[in-house]
Amino acid sequence: MGDEAMSYLNYIFLGIAIISLLYTTWRNIKIKKTLKKIDDMLDLATTCKLSQERFDESMLSKVESKFNRYLLGLASSEINLHQQKKNIEVLVSDISHQIKTPIANISLYSELLIENPSEEYINQIIFQTEKLKFLIQSLVKTSRLENGIIKLIPSNNNINVIIESIIKSTEYKAKDKDKNIKIVYREEGEHMAFFDPKWTEEAIYNIVDNSIKYSRDNGEIRIIVTEYPLFIRIDIIDNGIGISEDEMTKIFKRFYRSERVSAIEGVGIGLYLAREIIQGENGYIKVESQVGKGSTFSIFLPKDYK
Repeated sequence: MGDEAMSYLNYIFLGIAIISLLYTTWRNIKIKKTLKKIDDMLDLATTCKLSQERFDESMLSKVESKFNRYLLGLASSEINLHQQKKNIEVLVSDISHQIKTPIANISLYSELLIENPSEEYINQIIFQTEKLKFLIQSLVKTSRLENGIIKLIPSNNNINVIIESIIKSTEYKAKDKDKNIKIVYREEGEHMAFFDPKWTEEAIYNIVDNSIKYSRDNGEIRIIVTEYPLFIRIDIIDNGIGISEDEMTKIFKRFYRSERVSAIEGVGIGLYLAREIIQGENGYIKVESQVGKGSTFSIFLPKDYK
């Protein structure tokens, strides 16, 4: 082989060596950048500040993208755990605050009963015990719904069945001699929607129960079901004391009770629980009211669950 050919081959080998060196250097730089990015991701993940980023389709970027999604999942789980811890702390605080009064009353009437046996004291103890039981059950239900322990399972159901069950359950309260309230509901065919029967019944029951509680004696509560293309609307209309405009945004808060109804027995958790349930089924509640004339609570339930 001549000198010229040897020289040509040397140039080729030298070129290959340079290209190989450049490629290796580029790969090392790329790997360092990737490792730096992963290190940055880990730093952000530890502070729960990780965000979505755009990646190209190279193999390393695919790894980066998957690793990013994994860390995002971990960060999301950390946030959820933190929120659940906060919810539990709020629940414990709520329970400890709300049960003080019934427990104090039970203690008081028990002492009075020892000193002077009386049927009145026994009835008061029973009443306060039932109130305490209802309060704790409501708080536990609310906490379980908020933390996803209880899952709403909507399915296609007839709302008429739920309403008729609620009317039977509240009939004794409505027809009480001091109230004498008439509940009017005209069933007109089947009204199908997607909802969890058990929990939806509890939500609507809470609203009807409130209407009975805050209606005037000898009043009337009307329940009307209307079909729309996407929703079933359930109107619960009373001629009770009504809700002021400034309280309209407050009535669904947990434990909120208006000063105007402080003398009426209640704990202020029914409407809060009702809204949590209906929203969990992709529905919503709307309220219209006039002080002294009454209120209309409208519940919208989807006809198709997505």
